[in-house]
Amino acid sequence: MILKPLRFAAAAVALAGMTALSGPAALAADDTKSVKITSIVEHPALDAVRDGVVDELAERGFKEGENLEVEFQSAQGDVGIAGQIAKKFVGDAPDVIVAIATPSAQAAVAAARSRIPVIFSAVTDPVQAKLVDAPGEPKEMVSGVSDMTPVGKHLALIQEIVPSAKTIGVVHNPGEANAVVLVDAAKAAAPDLGLEIVVASAPTSGDVLQASRSLVGKADAIYIPTDNTVISAIEAVVKVGEEADIPVFAGDTSSVERGAVAAAGFDYYDVGRQTGAMVASVLKGQKPGELPVEGVDTMRLAVNPAAAERMGITLPQAVMDRAETVVE
Repeated sequence: MILKPLRFAAAAVALAGMTALSGPAALAADDTKSVKITSIVEHPALDAVRDGVVDELAERGFKEGENLEVEFQSAQGDVGIAGQIAKKFVGDAPDVIVAIATPSAQAAVAAARSRIPVIFSAVTDPVQAKLVDAPGEPKEMVSGVSDMTPVGKHLALIQEIVPSAKTIGVVHNPGEANAVVLVDAAKAAAPDLGLEIVVASAPTSGDVLQASRSLVGKADAIYIPTDNTVISAIEAVVKVGEEADIPVFAGDTSSVERGAVAAAGFDYYDVGRQTGAMVASVLKGQKPGELPVEGVDTMRLAVNPAAAERMGITLPQAVMDRAETVVE
């Protein structure tokens, strides 16, 4: 399978004869840095992380075509390809590898073997994924940003919007470590809210439609956590929701633009900017082990009233009033 090249800029561009940048963050012309970015799949949330990383680096003085070489590769949802990309990147000996999402982070850390700095991003549970040994604690050559989502708050939002809901269907990829963590979190939070969780497995994006259909007649609402396999094919879940009048909710706000009813989540561009700040610190000489693993505190509510109507419900005014983003 052919790996995808960087879309927003040419990969691995080295320009000779550069003059130094001006300003306090300027680097010497002969001190070009190399950053390799790998992501398990391309979808709006993870793409936003990548873009945020590059923009933050530029703001901190590391600019493509001037003093920074960037290469991006997507694993297209395939863990095996993620491993191949990681090995290639390690062989290229960059200054930093940025790994977006759990499977790519696991592959990068395994391939780097503490020889090259790895900064991960959008990883739900770095400890469960065996990237680090303890919450918040980096390893010598590994740190990054966790996007652990408040699943309990998501379920409470579903309950506020659909008070009659008693059973919540969750579509997930059981082979994706972060997805398993989130399903377990949903199962733990549900009883206190008087809810029951019904799980449908989708090991690949091609399984998402059938998994969603299996929830018809079993679930009063469907919740999609930040599972990259399912989010990459969320239109299939939305299709089932519209056909069967089952409202679909998501763990990331970008999915609301793609047809989910609502989501209280992170702006993944902000996650990328936060990650980019850590990458810049490493490029300036700090070791990942000196940078604590960070979480994301800011939550944003996004709603899609038209999607709600297509799935047979109306968003409460109180929810509309709180929303920062209303998809028209």
